[in-house]
Amino acid sequence: MESLFILIPLALMLAVIIGAAFWWSTTSGQFDDLEEAGRSVIDDNDR
Repeated sequence: MESLFILIPLALMLAVIIGAAFWWSTTSGQFDDLEEAGRSVIDDNDR
């Protein structure tokens, strides 16, 4: 029972950190162009 007093706040803090990281990544444009990274491997730009 005493371990719940530690685990519940830790889980809530972790959820807030993950939510903040996801919010930051969506607002900073990390998910704008998901196909460019895969295409850049195939394209030959060595001219």
